[in-house]
Amino acid sequence: MSQEKLICSIYRSSKKDEMYLYVAKTKGLSEVPESLMQIFGKAQHIMDMLLTPEKKLARADAGEILNTIADKGYYLQMPPTRDEYLLDLYKAPVNPTY
Repeated sequence: MSQEKLICSIYRSSKKDEMYLYVAKTKGLSEVPESLMQIFGKAQHIMDMLLTPEKKLARADAGEILNTIADKGYYLQMPPTRDEYLLDLYKAPVNPTY
């Protein structure tokens, strides 16, 4: 079932960087399973916005978000995957020379 537009609320996870929940503003987090909320942590409200299938978003397809909210009651945006070599940026050097 596809929707043309929806005012949605976006929440950021307190436990996982770059993880977001999109929900219908009128329903809030009421349709998000408790098991997911335990993993997600405290939901920090980021913003409300009018979402249409044509809306350009940085890391998600607006049409997919609308369809998933219509089907499940929420859309979970996972953090982007990191390339293995980028993970080295966060490791302490083995033999620092400074």
